Amino acid sequence: MLRSHTCGELRISDVSKEVTLSGWVQRIRDKGGIIWLDIRDRYGLTQLIFEEGKTPDELIALVRTLGREFVIQATGTVTERQAKNDKMPTGEIEIWVSKIEILNPAKLPPFMIEDETDGGDELRLKYRYLDLRRTPVRNNLMLRHQVSKETRKFLDNQDFIEVETPVLIKSTPEGARDFVVPSRMNPGEFYALPQSPQTFKQLLMVSGFDRYYQIVKCFRDEDLRADRQPEFTQIDCEMSFVKQEDILNMFEGLIKHLFKAVKNIDLDTVPRMTYTDAMQLYGSDKPDIRFGMQFVELNDLVQNKGFGVFDAAELIVGINATGAAEYTRKQIDELTEWVKRPQIGAKGLVYIRYNADGTLKSSVDKFYTEEQLKAIAERFDAKPGDLMFLISGEVDKARKQLNELRLEIGSRLGLRNPDDYKVLWVLDFPLLEYGEEEKRWFAMHHPFTSPKPEDIELLATDPGKVRANAYDMVINGTEVGGGSVRIFQKPLQQRMFEILGFSDDEAKAQFGFLMDAFEFGAPPHAGIAFGFDRLCSLFGGADSIRDFIAFPKNNSGRDIMIDSPSPIAQIQLDELAIAVNKK
Repeated sequence: MLRSHTCGELRISDVSKEVTLSGWVQRIRDKGGIIWLDIRDRYGLTQLIFEEGKTPDELIALVRTLGREFVIQATGTVTERQAKNDKMPTGEIEIWVSKIEILNPAKLPPFMIEDETDGGDELRLKYRYLDLRRTPVRNNLMLRHQVSKETRKFLDNQDFIEVETPVLIKSTPEGARDFVVPSRMNPGEFYALPQSPQTFKQLLMVSGFDRYYQIVKCFRDEDLRADRQPEFTQIDCEMSFVKQEDILNMFEGLIKHLFKAVKNIDLDTVPRMTYTDAMQLYGSDKPDIRFGMQFVELNDLVQNKGFGVFDAAELIVGINATGAAEYTRKQIDELTEWVKRPQIGAKGLVYIRYNADGTLKSSVDKFYTEEQLKAIAERFDAKPGDLMFLISGEVDKARKQLNELRLEIGSRLGLRNPDDYKVLWVLDFPLLEYGEEEKRWFAMHHPFTSPKPEDIELLATDPGKVRANAYDMVINGTEVGGGSVRIFQKPLQQRMFEILGFSDDEAKAQFGFLMDAFEFGAPPHAGIAFGFDRLCSLFGGADSIRDFIAFPKNNSGRDIMIDSPSPIAQIQLDELAIAVNKK
């Protein structure tokens, strides 16, 4: 070993020990007669000290040739520091160095390897191996490791078995776009990288492995956002001989365990909400319940009063921003312009201010009497000091727009504290959604989701009203997991494929292996998958999952460190029987 201790290990109890440390030069402070050097590894920092008259001249001369990020080995004696630093674990000691060896010199880094760096996102991604030396990024990966370790601990204790499923699989037309891999040995044919191990974990249930899990890499060729990467990680789970309630209880237990083990937070029982209620009360199937501002519908109170915008609307819906009546007209105008942006798409915003003296002032005063405004305020359960916002339009659009406004106001009022965690189950999603362009039904989750038993008859008469045996877990307005009770009988699975527009031949070609398996005694089964990267970012209080992935892609799906994707040699293309249209 090139070290006797790590750079975060030594304490006051180690005084007088002869030690050897190895690591990177973090910083050097040369005061002429005395030099301090901080040496760093992934465990922490330790201060080294050199003093003219006490340290050999040749050693001091060598130290003065060192630069940031040089890799060094230092041997010396642990002593008590005179000026202690209570902000670092090793802050009570320092090392009087007797020997230094340069293990490898280093170029000056393109950005500061500090907690607060001067490097921009693209620069740090290009030199990600340097960015990973910074304490905040390193801590994110340590947190990721801890979440992984605790997930395995919980599931292992519940008799789950971890099984690896194939990475080279068959492409399917449902869901997001696949990444495809050409087969050299089968020219003109392609593998796909899995968007999830869905069919394989169902086959494992048929095989009798009644509790399966996998922390698994998945791939989707889709447009990217802060919470999306082309490759991502799931906690993928499946259970046999269970109903929905069993899944909810089991994985509520997992989330409670993770919060306790990782954050030392004791979660209450996780509340449940139907999809219908979530959309009506929050305009979102992943509502942030850290704060109130539930939607209030007002058609019966505000229509047919002469205000044409409301009279022509399918829905008039609003929220009450408690205590926000002090908002200035400038602030309200700014919010109005905010909701009118193309990303939101509202045509305008109506407000009603409940003044501290009990009077009501609105942007549509000429259409509504004081009594009518009071009736609206009562519907909101508003009090003096509150500010109500109303949006109108088509039902789905108005709810979506008001959801965006609710979240924005919640942020501005400081109601979305990342250290305050609220977990929610959303249940009873629609099984199907209709594609107007394609003129056919699509599975809202995937084709293997079971309908509610009491809704099965509606498949023949009104498919849009069929509820799925599906569930999502939402934390602070972010969907972190989702799953369903699966179809496990061939006739119902065939019926589902028919509704989704598959011919018998197409269903057999795509999923014949699964249909065949159902004929050999498939048990009732259900499962769930959690977005592992999203969970880690939530535990770390960050918006982006990128900070919790060792080597992420940028917003264009590129790895700018290794320059990927990139062209391949013509000889490789010829072997794969691929013709490329060069621009």
